Amino acid sequence: VPAAWQRPYLNVFKHFRVEEWKRSAREGDVAAITDVKLKGTVYRIRGSVPASNYLQLPRTGTQSLGLVGRYLYLLFRPMPRKHFVVHLDVVTEENQVVRVSFSTLFKEFKSTATWLQFPFLCGAAEGSVCDGAARRDLVGAAPADARWTCLVLDLRSILSLYLSRRHSHLKGIKLCSNLLVKNLCTSDLVFDPGVTFSEARHAELACRGVAPMPREMAFPVPKGEKWHDLYDYIRFPSEGSKLLYDSIQKSCPSPTAVSEDPVRQLAQPVTLTKAVRDRLSLVHQITSPKAVSAPWRKPQ
Repeated sequence: VPAAWQRPYLNVFKHFRVEEWKRSAREGDVAAITDVKLKGTVYRIRGSVPASNYLQLPRTGTQSLGLVGRYLYLLFRPMPRKHFVVHLDVVTEENQVVRVSFSTLFKEFKSTATWLQFPFLCGAAEGSVCDGAARRDLVGAAPADARWTCLVLDLRSILSLYLSRRHSHLKGIKLCSNLLVKNLCTSDLVFDPGVTFSEARHAELACRGVAPMPREMAFPVPKGEKWHDLYDYIRFPSEGSKLLYDSIQKSCPSPTAVSEDPVRQLAQPVTLTKAVRDRLSLVHQITSPKAVSAPWRKPQ
């Protein structure tokens, strides 16, 4: 079975033995440290120039991770009052490499046929996602109280929604300053870190393709505490969404919805500006089957 070794999930740092630095690369100020809150080893990537301070998988650009999982899980924490950048090189079924980037440095969404750039907004949990003026204030460096975050990127939906492309596999990952990173994971399953194994069985979540976070990937939750009170969970794009978003951010789910459903719908749609819609329309024209058949020609 193709890629059977990657199922039901792949612990990326463990599989590629990041700590040995043989199949991965580091540049600048990258160090393994012990995090008190997580009670374990994390990688600290820091420095004033993101392009000069990074952790990269695989080691060189000519290699490929070949990770076929639909979802990429990034367990990380933005460093307070700093900016960070993450680049993902995703390959389409047509063997086109698309770079998907997100960063607190980006002030607006930008797209071309081979590059999607999403602003990452920190701390949009209190309803500010729905308020344009407040939302603009979130653009910029991470706040002082930035939390450990489980970011779930639906690579299949991102390529489909923004470029009308079909996802094949993840080729490479570049984590640039300023970040603390616990791990990366790929899977075709939706993991909800706030649900326990017993709760998942009781709610029969497996029937919906939802599972508790694997223990080796989970953040610690002290007895009597709740995961969602301690950490942030961001899913992008949100489940079943046909809408386009112009940023990646924590949502503000209604308390009723949260209490009724243990599997949270955790991303709110943001209306795209006309300029962004026009750019996306142009990208769709450029990446139409006719254009793809002759990629060396300039679109008329």
